[in-house]
Amino acid sequence: MLFVRSALFNLCFFILTPICSILVLFFRPFGFHASWLWARAWSKITLWLVKVLCGIRVEIEGKEYFPDEACVVMAKHQSALETIAMPMLVPPYAWILKRELFYIPLFGWALAMMGTIAIRRGNPREAIKQVIEQGRQRLKEKRWVVIFPEGTRSAVGTTGNYQPGGVVVAQKAGAAILPMAHNAGTHWPKRGFIKHPGTVTFRFLPLIDAETVKNTKRNDLLEQLKTVIEADTRKLENL
Repeated sequence: MLFVRSALFNLCFFILTPICSILVLFFRPFGFHASWLWARAWSKITLWLVKVLCGIRVEIEGKEYFPDEACVVMAKHQSALETIAMPMLVPPYAWILKRELFYIPLFGWALAMMGTIAIRRGNPREAIKQVIEQGRQRLKEKRWVVIFPEGTRSAVGTTGNYQPGGVVVAQKAGAAILPMAHNAGTHWPKRGFIKHPGTVTFRFLPLIDAETVKNTKRNDLLEQLKTVIEADTRKLENL
C-alpha cells in the first residue's frame, strides 16, 4: 500500500511541478512577487498532496525567532521535502545551490529566473566570491538567503561536511543567522521512493544576531551552528 500511495504522489508531483514552473516563468516579467505566489502555490499543493496521499504531516516550530530584517537561514539537508516546503516556511528568499539544477527543464529555468544563487562546485574560490556578492545583494533587497551548509543531502543519523558559505555571507552583509533542524529524512528518505507516514517537524532554532555573527570567528561560528543543528535534528529523528 505504501508503494501505491507513494507512486500516486510521485505522479501528481511530476505533473504539478512543470505546470507551476511554467507559471513562475510566465509571471516573472510582472515582478518577483507575482512569480513568488506560484512558487508558494507549488509548495502548498505539494505539502497537501504528501499529507493526503502519503500521510506525512508538517509542523513548524520556532517562528518566534524570526527577525524583522532579512537574514541567512542555515538548514539541515536530508531529503527533497525541506526544499519543497521552504517557500511555505520563510519569507521570500534566494537559495544558494549547485548550478547543475538550472539544467533541469522548466523547474531549473524557473529557479534561475527567481534570482537563485547558483555556484559551480569545481571552483571553490570563485564560488565563495559569487556567494558573497550575490548574497549581500539579495539581503539588501530584503530577501532572505537560504543555504544547506552540508551542500548535499545526508542520510538520517549522519552529519555532512559543513561549509562556511552561509556564515561568510552573513558576516559580510551584517546579517543574522537563523538555524533550522528537521526530521524530513525519516519520512521522505534520501533518494527514497517510498514515503513513510508520520509528522515532519521543521524547527527554527534561536537566532544568532548580526552583532554576534560579526564578532565571532568564522570557524567557531560554523562549529556552533553545526552543533545546535545536529543536536536538534537527532532529537527530532528520535521522536
